[in-house]
Amino acid sequence: MTSITRRIAALFRIKVDKALDRAEDPRELLDYSYEKQLDLLQKVRRGMVDVATSRKRVESQITQLNQSGTKLGGRAQQALAVGREDLAREALARRAAVTSKITDLQEQEVSLQADEEKLTLASQRLQSQVDAFRTRKETIKASHTAAEAGTHIGEAVTGVSEEMGEIGMAMQRAQDKTEQLQARAGALDELLASGALEDAALPAGRDDVQAQLDAVTEGHDIEAELDRMKARLRASSAAPALDAGDGPATSPEERKS
Repeated sequence: MTSITRRIAALFRIKVDKALDRAEDPRELLDYSYEKQLDLLQKVRRGMVDVATSRKRVESQITQLNQSGTKLGGRAQQALAVGREDLAREALARRAAVTSKITDLQEQEVSLQADEEKLTLASQRLQSQVDAFRTRKETIKASHTAAEAGTHIGEAVTGVSEEMGEIGMAMQRAQDKTEQLQARAGALDELLASGALEDAALPAGRDDVQAQLDAVTEGHDIEAELDRMKARLRASSAAPALDAGDGPATSPEERKS
C-alpha cells in the first residue's frame, strides 16, 4: 500500500510539474528575480544610510562632549585661581567622566565607520550584480521571445503544411474518383455499342436477334417500294407513245374480224 501511495504521489508531482511548466513564463520569473534583487539593494542602501546617520550623530556627540570637557577644564582653572580647590576638583572629575564618554563614543564611531564601509562595499558589489543580471535578463527574455515567435511560426507552417497535405489527398481522391467514373462511362458506352447491354431508348423486350430481323424486313420493304416506283415510271413513259400512233391499238381478235 505504501508503494502504491508513493507512486500516486510521484505521478501527481509529475503532473503538477508539467502544469507549472506550461503555466510558467521564464520572462516573468526573471523580472520577479530582478525586482527581488532591487529590493535587497534598496535595503542595503537604507542600512548604509542608517549607519551613516548614527555615525554622524556620534560625531556630533563627541564634538559636544569635547566642548564640554574644555569648558570644565577652564572652570577648574578659574576655581583654583580664586582659591576654590574643591570646585576645581569637582570640575576635573566631571571632565574625566566626559573624557570617558568621549572614548566610548569614539570606539562606537570606529565600529560604525567599519559597518558603513562594509555596507558601502556590499552595495557596490550588489549593484554590479544587479546590473549584470539585468543585462543577462534582457538577453534571455529577447532570446525566449524570438524562440517563442519561431515556435509559433513553425507551428503555423506545420499546420498549413498538414492542411495542404489533407487538401492534396482530397484532390487526389477526387481525381481518382473522376477517372473511375470516366472509365465506367466508357465501358458502358462500349457495352451499349456492342449490344451486350440493352439501350434504354429501345422498346422493352427487344433483343439483338429481333433488331437483326427488323433490319432484314426493312430491307425487303425498301426493295418492293423501289419496284413499284420503277413500274409507275415505265407506265408513264408508255402513255405518250400510244397517243402518237394512227389510232387506238386494236387487239388481235379485232384485226381478224
